[in-house]
Amino acid sequence: MDIEIIEVGPRDGLQNEPVIVPTAAKVAYIRSLIAAGLRRVEAVSFVHPRRVPQMADAEEVMARVPRVPGVRYAGLVLNERGLDRALRAGVDEVNAVVVATETFSQRNQGMCVDDAVAGFGVIAVRAREAGLRVTLTVAAAFGCPFEGEVAPDLVAGIVRRCPGAQEIALADTIGVGVPADVRRLAAAVREVSPLPLRFHFHNTRNTGYANAVAALESGAVALDASAGGIGGCPFAPAATGNIATEDLAYLLHRSEIATGVDLAGVLAAAELVEAALGTRVPAQLGRAGIWPDSRALHNPAARSTVRNTVSFSPDQ
Repeated sequence: MDIEIIEVGPRDGLQNEPVIVPTAAKVAYIRSLIAAGLRRVEAVSFVHPRRVPQMADAEEVMARVPRVPGVRYAGLVLNERGLDRALRAGVDEVNAVVVATETFSQRNQGMCVDDAVAGFGVIAVRAREAGLRVTLTVAAAFGCPFEGEVAPDLVAGIVRRCPGAQEIALADTIGVGVPADVRRLAAAVREVSPLPLRFHFHNTRNTGYANAVAALESGAVALDASAGGIGGCPFAPAATGNIATEDLAYLLHRSEIATGVDLAGVLAAAELVEAALGTRVPAQLGRAGIWPDSRALHNPAARSTVRNTVSFSPDQ
């Protein structure tokens, strides 16, 4: 069983940082991530630059990223205007967002949930006609900063109402979930959709990595992460960074779960973004170091052993 790490640092990572990173530095960050083995990179978002000025150069970034066989670039879109920009910019995938709650939907997208669901349908049809892969992300799927708890059945209902996706991403936008929540939500969504499950965790309350383990045990095939552990949501109070790509990859490698990610390479990418931001990134692996032997942990031969089932027992 292979687990795919989807790198979201260039988009979800940088969008919540106070520093606006120059385009050249963003492209260097992306190049470094690709060199580290990441093959799906959420590089940009196509939102109004007044709303998220950190993403104002999306088209320029896409014009300058390396086009490498096997590498796919995704852009986040919230409406048809964003999709139009994404199509012109040449992304390979679109990540279309529907927020689980009314208040946060209005804050994040300026529309009610029903309108977001309808908009997703249009985006999915147009994107797939253009040959793009479509991900449905249900944001605030574990909890809302304004309305509180979000029931798994509510999220499952949104998934049911949004046909046309090729992948379902369940996002803990404000980092409130725990493993029991992950299991309940995965079970509820699996009842209404057979599509591959992807999870997006923030480590706001220090439960992100435990949640990642629970997601794998619940059948997830992909996990979002951000090199350096940077990120958050500009429209969600106290939403802090994503789980870090290097910390997640270390966890998986030590558990003999293949990712194709080179730990030393991700640490190099995190150093680049740390320099661009001018502040220490929250990820831990860069501070503590790879243990016990960096060569063994990111050597392709050492990654070749993959278990048929994901199991994290105490003796591992």
